[in-house]
Amino acid sequence: MSRSGADLALLLLGGFRALADRATAELAARGYEDVRPVHDFALRAILSGADNASELGRRMSIAKQSAAKTIAGLEERGFVRREPDPTDRRRIRLHVTEHGLAMLREGEAIFDELREQWEQQVSADAIKGLEDTLRRLLGNNTGRLDTPGWLMQDLGGDA
Repeated sequence: MSRSGADLALLLLGGFRALADRATAELAARGYEDVRPVHDFALRAILSGADNASELGRRMSIAKQSAAKTIAGLEERGFVRREPDPTDRRRIRLHVTEHGLAMLREGEAIFDELREQWEQQVSADAIKGLEDTLRRLLGNNTGRLDTPGWLMQDLGGDA
């Protein structure tokens, strides 16, 4: 068994993919069809202040055109709505709807369930140890909203 740095990176990515794919499938089973991980990143960016396509694109490291397409998809699913800015009626602001917040809460509950499944497979101590180790290695550099753009940067496209 190889213990290369590349193997470690692929294991970490594989863990992310396994959890994200299972959570996506479970969200669909619970009535949130056609939700993708990029939707979670976008909703969290909007909640943290990205209230227009330009700002969403910057935060996610994707082109404004891709951000606008993501917003349109979120609107179609009822996860966001556009509203006039109360201080400047010419500006339109993005807001996460209650439906969008409910989907995020459901996703978080699913990830908790998946964590419990992993704990049953290897033990709660093993998962806690893994998390502690990753926190020591990564510091505060977790949960980056620009991951969709970063994944696509060398492919010549956007998320």
